[in-house]
Amino acid sequence: MKLLLLGIGNVLYADEGIGVHFVNYIHANYRFSHPEHELVMLDGGTLAQGLTPIISQYDALIVVDTINAADCGPGEVYFFDFDQAPPEVDWQGSAHEVEMLQTLTMMEMLGDRPHTMVLGVTPTVIEPMTLGLTERIAAAVPVMERTLIHYLQNLGWQCERISHTDIADLIPQSYKPRLSMGDRSSGQAACRQETQDTD
Repeated sequence: MKLLLLGIGNVLYADEGIGVHFVNYIHANYRFSHPEHELVMLDGGTLAQGLTPIISQYDALIVVDTINAADCGPGEVYFFDFDQAPPEVDWQGSAHEVEMLQTLTMMEMLGDRPHTMVLGVTPTVIEPMTLGLTERIAAAVPVMERTLIHYLQNLGWQCERISHTDIADLIPQSYKPRLSMGDRSSGQAACRQETQDTD
C-alpha cells in the first residue's frame, strides 16, 4: 500500500496554514517504517485540483487541513473517513477548502480517489499576510499528533521519534516548500537514503 500524508493550506493566512505546518512538523520529528507499505509526505499548499494526478497514484490518503464545523470553537480536532464525514463538517471555511472538497469529490466521481481520511482542525484566524499560528491552534497540534501516530500504529507502522523540533521553529521557513516532489518520502526507502547522505 502507498499512503500519502498531504498537508493543505495557505501558510500566509495564519491558521489556514496548519495542514502544511503540521506535515512539516511530523516529517521533522518522526521516521516511519513498515515491512510492506510506503508512506510519502507532501506539502500540497493550495494546489488542490493540481494535485489530482499525484493523489491518484496512491492507495490511501490522509489530508491535513483546516475545516469548518458548525457550533464548534477554534482548535477542535476532527479525524474521520471522508466517506463518513460528521454532519457538522462542511469544509466551506476558505477558498482552498472548497477547492479541496471539490477535488476529492471529482476524483470520487471518476473512480480514482484513494481511500481518504481527514485530519482537520477548526481555525481561529484566517488573516492575509500573517505567518504563524494562533495559540489555540498551536495547542491542538499535540492532539493531532497523537491521533495520527495512533492511526498509523494501528496500521502496523513503526513510528520512531527522531527529534523534538517545535512547530513554531519550522514556521518561519514554511513559505519555502520542504516536502516538494523531490523530497517527500518517509519510511524504509527514506531511511536508507538518509544513511547514505551521512556517510
